[in-house]
Amino acid sequence: MNIPAHAPLHLLHTAAVGTLATHARQPEGFPYPSVLPFAPDPQHRPTILVSRLAEHTHNLHADPRAGFLAVDAPDGDVLSGQRVTLLGTFEPVDSTPEVVQRYLRYHPDAERYLVLGDFTFWAMRLERLRYIGGFGAMGWLAGAELDPLPPLGFDEENALIAQFASHSGSKGEFQLLGVDRYGADVKLNGARSRFVFDDAKLKIETLHAALEDCMQRYMN
Repeated sequence: MNIPAHAPLHLLHTAAVGTLATHARQPEGFPYPSVLPFAPDPQHRPTILVSRLAEHTHNLHADPRAGFLAVDAPDGDVLSGQRVTLLGTFEPVDSTPEVVQRYLRYHPDAERYLVLGDFTFWAMRLERLRYIGGFGAMGWLAGAELDPLPPLGFDEENALIAQFASHSGSKGEFQLLGVDRYGADVKLNGARSRFVFDDAKLKIETLHAALEDCMQRYMN
Protein backbone atom coordinates (compact mmCIF):
# COMPACT_ATOMS: atom_id res chain seq x y z
CA MET A 1 0.00 0.00 0.00
CA ASN A 2 1.32 3.41 -0.99
CA ILE A 3 -1.28 6.12 -0.40
CA PRO A 4 -0.32 9.79 0.06
CA ALA A 5 -1.41 11.11 3.45
CA HIS A 6 -5.15 11.90 3.58
CA ALA A 7 -5.42 11.72 -0.22
CA PRO A 8 -8.73 9.79 -0.24
CA LEU A 9 -10.21 12.23 2.27
CA HIS A 10 -9.26 15.28 0.20
CA LEU A 11 -10.58 13.62 -2.98
CA LEU A 12 -14.00 13.23 -1.38
CA HIS A 13 -13.99 16.99 -0.86
CA THR A 14 -12.74 17.77 -4.37
CA ALA A 15 -15.24 15.79 -6.43
CA ALA A 16 -18.79 17.17 -6.72
CA VAL A 17 -20.32 14.21 -8.53
CA GLY A 18 -20.02 10.48 -7.88
CA THR A 19 -21.27 7.15 -9.19
CA LEU A 20 -23.58 5.21 -6.89
CA ALA A 21 -23.80 1.46 -7.51
CA THR A 22 -26.77 -0.21 -5.82
CA HIS A 23 -28.13 -3.76 -6.07
CA ALA A 24 -30.87 -3.91 -8.70
CA ARG A 25 -34.18 -5.44 -7.73
CA GLN A 26 -35.12 -6.27 -11.33
CA PRO A 27 -33.16 -8.03 -12.72
CA GLU A 28 -32.22 -9.08 -9.21
CA GLY A 29 -28.63 -8.80 -8.00
CA PHE A 30 -27.12 -6.87 -10.89
CA PRO A 31 -25.11 -3.71 -10.14
CA TYR A 32 -27.17 -0.61 -10.90
CA PRO A 33 -24.93 2.48 -11.36
CA SER A 34 -26.24 6.05 -11.17
CA VAL A 35 -24.43 9.38 -11.42
CA LEU A 36 -25.47 12.03 -8.91
CA PRO A 37 -24.11 14.99 -6.95
CA PHE A 38 -22.93 14.54 -3.38
CA ALA A 39 -21.47 16.53 -0.53
CA PRO A 40 -19.08 15.29 2.17
CA ASP A 41 -20.56 15.25 5.67
CA PRO A 42 -18.47 16.22 8.75
CA GLN A 43 -17.00 12.68 8.70
CA HIS A 44 -16.19 13.05 4.96
CA ARG A 45 -18.85 10.46 4.04
CA PRO A 46 -20.80 11.01 0.81
CA THR A 47 -24.21 12.53 1.49
CA ILE A 48 -26.70 12.27 -1.37
CA LEU A 49 -30.13 13.79 -1.96
CA VAL A 50 -32.40 11.38 -3.80
CA SER A 51 -36.02 11.18 -4.84
CA ARG A 52 -38.21 8.57 -3.18
CA LEU A 53 -39.29 7.57 -6.69
CA ALA A 54 -35.77 6.97 -8.02
CA GLU A 55 -34.73 3.43 -8.86
CA HIS A 56 -31.56 3.65 -6.77
CA THR A 57 -33.62 4.77 -3.75
CA HIS A 58 -35.87 1.72 -4.07
CA ASN A 59 -32.74 -0.40 -4.37
CA LEU A 60 -31.25 1.08 -1.18
CA HIS A 61 -34.45 0.39 0.75
CA ALA A 62 -34.24 -3.26 -0.35
CA ASP A 63 -30.48 -3.60 0.22
CA PRO A 64 -28.50 -0.65 1.65
CA ARG A 65 -25.13 -2.10 0.64
CA ALA A 66 -23.58 -0.06 -2.13
CA GLY A 67 -20.43 1.12 -3.84
CA PHE A 68 -19.60 4.75 -4.48
CA LEU A 69 -16.96 6.05 -6.90
CA ALA A 70 -15.49 9.57 -6.83
CA VAL A 71 -13.01 10.74 -9.48
CA ASP A 72 -10.81 13.77 -9.97
CA ALA A 73 -9.37 13.91 -13.50
CA PRO A 74 -9.33 17.60 -14.48
CA ASP A 75 -7.53 16.93 -17.77
CA GLY A 76 -9.92 14.12 -18.71
CA ASP A 77 -7.34 11.35 -18.26
CA VAL A 78 -9.07 9.17 -15.67
CA LEU A 79 -6.29 6.58 -15.62
CA SER A 80 -3.80 9.20 -14.49
CA GLY A 81 -6.21 11.00 -12.19
CA GLN A 82 -7.31 10.20 -8.68
CA ARG A 83 -10.22 7.93 -7.85
CA VAL A 84 -11.60 6.29 -4.76
CA THR A 85 -14.10 3.44 -4.55
CA LEU A 86 -16.06 3.27 -1.31
CA LEU A 87 -17.85 0.17 -0.03
CA GLY A 88 -20.46 0.36 2.70
CA THR A 89 -24.11 0.89 3.47
CA PHE A 90 -26.30 3.95 2.94
CA GLU A 91 -28.54 5.16 5.75
CA PRO A 92 -31.31 7.79 5.66
CA VAL A 93 -30.40 11.09 7.31
CA ASP A 94 -32.91 13.42 8.93
CA SER A 95 -33.34 16.69 7.03
CA THR A 96 -32.34 18.84 9.97
CA PRO A 97 -31.66 22.55 9.31
CA GLU A 98 -27.93 21.89 9.78
CA VAL A 99 -27.87 19.05 7.23
CA VAL A 100 -29.91 21.05 4.71
CA GLN A 101 -27.82 24.20 5.16
CA ARG A 102 -24.54 22.35 4.71
CA TYR A 103 -25.68 20.45 1.61
CA LEU A 104 -27.04 23.62 -0.02
CA ARG A 105 -23.71 25.39 0.41
CA TYR A 106 -22.20 22.73 -1.86
CA HIS A 107 -25.20 22.38 -4.18
CA PRO A 108 -27.41 25.50 -3.99
CA ASP A 109 -29.50 24.39 -6.99
CA ALA A 110 -30.77 21.46 -4.89
CA GLU A 111 -33.13 23.80 -3.06
CA ARG A 112 -35.68 23.36 -5.86
CA TYR A 113 -35.72 19.60 -5.18
CA LEU A 114 -36.19 20.04 -1.45
CA VAL A 115 -39.24 22.19 -2.13
CA LEU A 116 -40.88 19.24 -3.89
CA GLY A 117 -40.97 17.32 -0.61
CA ASP A 118 -40.20 13.81 -1.87
CA PHE A 119 -36.39 14.07 -1.71
CA THR A 120 -34.44 12.63 1.22
CA PHE A 121 -30.83 12.63 2.38
CA TRP A 122 -28.76 9.46 2.71
CA ALA A 123 -25.18 9.12 4.00
CA MET A 124 -22.76 6.26 3.50
CA ARG A 125 -21.36 4.30 6.44
CA LEU A 126 -17.95 3.18 5.20
CA GLU A 127 -16.66 -0.36 5.51
CA ARG A 128 -13.66 -0.25 3.17
CA LEU A 129 -12.28 1.95 0.43
CA ARG A 130 -9.72 1.64 -2.33
CA TYR A 131 -7.78 4.69 -3.47
CA ILE A 132 -5.84 4.97 -6.74
CA GLY A 133 -3.79 8.11 -7.28
CA GLY A 134 -1.78 7.11 -10.34
CA PHE A 135 0.91 4.55 -10.98
CA GLY A 136 2.24 3.08 -7.73
CA ALA A 137 -0.06 5.12 -5.47
CA MET A 138 -2.90 2.82 -4.49
CA GLY A 139 -4.21 0.65 -1.73
CA TRP A 140 -7.08 -0.38 0.55
CA LEU A 141 -8.13 1.28 3.80
CA ALA A 142 -10.67 0.32 6.42
CA GLY A 143 -13.49 2.82 6.73
CA ALA A 144 -12.35 3.90 10.21
CA GLU A 145 -8.89 4.75 8.84
CA LEU A 146 -10.22 7.54 6.62
CA ASP A 147 -10.23 9.93 9.57
CA PRO A 148 -9.50 8.85 13.17
CA LEU A 149 -10.05 12.35 14.58
CA PRO A 150 -13.36 13.59 16.03
CA PRO A 151 -15.22 15.67 13.43
CA LEU A 152 -16.08 19.30 13.81
CA GLY A 153 -19.60 19.86 15.09
CA PHE A 154 -22.09 21.81 13.01
CA ASP A 155 -21.99 24.70 15.49
CA GLU A 156 -18.18 24.92 15.34
CA GLU A 157 -18.14 24.80 11.56
CA ASN A 158 -20.96 27.33 11.19
CA ALA A 159 -19.20 29.75 13.55
CA LEU A 160 -16.03 29.59 11.42
CA ILE A 161 -17.99 29.99 8.19
CA ALA A 162 -19.81 33.01 9.62
CA GLN A 163 -16.44 34.67 10.18
CA PHE A 164 -15.11 33.86 6.71
CA ALA A 165 -18.41 33.62 4.83
CA SER A 166 -18.28 35.57 1.56
CA HIS A 167 -15.82 38.17 0.40
CA SER A 168 -14.78 40.01 -2.73
CA GLY A 169 -11.17 40.69 -3.60
CA SER A 170 -8.81 41.22 -6.47
CA LYS A 171 -9.37 37.64 -7.64
CA GLY A 172 -13.16 37.73 -7.48
CA GLU A 173 -16.00 36.36 -5.36
CA PHE A 174 -14.94 33.98 -2.59
CA GLN A 175 -17.22 31.64 -0.61
CA LEU A 176 -16.33 29.19 2.14
CA LEU A 177 -18.39 26.00 1.73
CA GLY A 178 -17.11 23.72 4.47
CA VAL A 179 -14.37 23.32 7.06
CA ASP A 180 -12.80 20.23 8.62
CA ARG A 181 -9.59 19.50 10.48
CA TYR A 182 -7.62 18.84 7.29
CA GLY A 183 -8.75 21.57 4.93
CA ALA A 184 -11.44 23.91 3.64
CA ASP A 185 -13.77 23.63 0.67
CA VAL A 186 -14.04 26.94 -1.16
CA LYS A 187 -15.64 28.44 -4.21
CA LEU A 188 -13.95 31.24 -6.16
CA ASN A 189 -15.93 32.83 -8.99
CA GLY A 190 -18.18 29.79 -9.07
CA ALA A 191 -15.34 27.25 -9.30
CA ARG A 192 -14.99 24.84 -6.38
CA SER A 193 -11.61 23.77 -4.98
CA ARG A 194 -10.00 22.32 -1.87
CA PHE A 195 -7.54 24.23 0.33
CA VAL A 196 -5.38 21.65 2.14
CA PHE A 197 -3.95 22.56 5.54
CA ASP A 198 -0.28 21.79 6.24
CA ASP A 199 -1.34 19.48 9.08
CA ALA A 200 -4.45 18.47 11.03
CA LYS A 201 -5.91 21.29 13.11
CA LEU A 202 -7.11 20.02 16.48
CA LYS A 203 -8.11 23.36 18.04
CA ILE A 204 -10.44 26.12 16.93
CA GLU A 205 -7.58 28.64 17.28
CA THR A 206 -5.38 26.77 14.79
CA LEU A 207 -8.34 26.28 12.45
CA HIS A 208 -9.00 30.01 12.55
CA ALA A 209 -5.37 30.76 11.70
CA ALA A 210 -5.43 28.24 8.83
CA LEU A 211 -8.56 29.88 7.41
CA GLU A 212 -6.94 33.29 7.59
CA ASP A 213 -4.09 31.85 5.51
CA CYS A 214 -6.66 30.43 3.11
CA MET A 215 -8.29 33.83 2.71
CA GLN A 216 -4.95 35.51 2.05
CA ARG A 217 -4.08 33.06 -0.69
CA TYR A 218 -7.44 33.19 -2.42
CA MET A 219 -8.14 36.89 -2.10
CA ASN A 220 -4.73 38.50 -2.75
